[in-house]
Amino acid sequence: MKLLHTADWHIGRTLNGFSLLDEQQAIFQQILQIAETEQVDGIVIAGDIYDRGVPSTSAVTALNQMLTSLNLEHHFPIYAVSGNHDSAERLNYGRDWLATQGFHLNTRLADAFQPIETPTTQIFLLPFFDPMDARAYYAKQGVDEETVKAIHSISDAMVRVVADMQAHFDPDKRHLLVTHFAVTPSGANPEELTSETTSKVGGLATLSTQQFNCFDYVMLGHIHTRNASPDRERMRYAGSPVKFNVKEANEQKGVDIVTITADQVTHTFKPLQPQTDLVALKAPWEQLTDPDFYDQQPRKQAWFAITIQDFDRSQHLNVRAQLQKIYGTVVELDYEDHHRPTATSRARRQIATLSPDEIVNAFFETVTGKDLSAEQAQLVDQIFTKLSKEHA
Repeated sequence: MKLLHTADWHIGRTLNGFSLLDEQQAIFQQILQIAETEQVDGIVIAGDIYDRGVPSTSAVTALNQMLTSLNLEHHFPIYAVSGNHDSAERLNYGRDWLATQGFHLNTRLADAFQPIETPTTQIFLLPFFDPMDARAYYAKQGVDEETVKAIHSISDAMVRVVADMQAHFDPDKRHLLVTHFAVTPSGANPEELTSETTSKVGGLATLSTQQFNCFDYVMLGHIHTRNASPDRERMRYAGSPVKFNVKEANEQKGVDIVTITADQVTHTFKPLQPQTDLVALKAPWEQLTDPDFYDQQPRKQAWFAITIQDFDRSQHLNVRAQLQKIYGTVVELDYEDHHRPTATSRARRQIATLSPDEIVNAFFETVTGKDLSAEQAQLVDQIFTKLSKEHA
């Protein structure tokens, strides 16, 4: 059996206000071509199919065309789960009907325990869920109240969920799991991973690889880089097929082709080429505006995220406009001063450590490139003093 593993499509996503829909449609055509060339037996989509719970009309239309092409026109079975960005209830619409066409989509914990059966493999589809979902499910199953209340974390819930899935294992078949969670090797620091929101894996608790050791192979979604795969051989992230932020600018995106035999499960990475690449540049202003430098860049062909080093913004006007004239579309513009902390570096500090005055000063510096003057700082202090008295 051969499956194509992809995840985190986030259909409808934007990059700092720029729509990625054309990029996602172009990448989809490459995924379809790989599936045809490899003659796969199915497509796995490991969650976050949409970018938001209530997607736009254009996003719904685009995804409908993609899934129709895969499933109805090219007759690929689809094995999919909902992620934390998806609306489980909205995606669940028509689930039973879709399954008759070979489109298997699980969005509720209750549906995860019965595997999809193939002649050689059992495929378990476990959607994203939180501890309260697990509590509600097991309470409906008649589990005693004390046991239900003992489910405090996603790790507590997963121990029981995996045990209940394992009870349905056919010993004569391979056991595959498709799911959407942050999973790390035992003892690893979860902050080393990146997801669709922050470097702390979207603020979501992580699970351990040990909790899934009963499966022959685990196809993961949620983390947008395959390099974060907790077990490079048995538990892998497909990563997102499109670059969604600057952290991913230098990453090669792609999909995995997973081959299941009686003896082993193997994977092969297949690269995807962006229609419009995302290029991150960090250099002083003089270098960025030097033809010897910028003529080496894919000007007018890529999107650029530019960080200007050691830059005095008070000496330059319309910085973004000047850079866009040289490079084309600039989706992100930042500044880095090695001599003193900038608003960007300050923003990385925890907001709880900043006073209201410091927050205003950081915002002012972001806009103007300067700190508040003594008179401005005094005015800000007076305003906050007055507000605190009014709410005392």
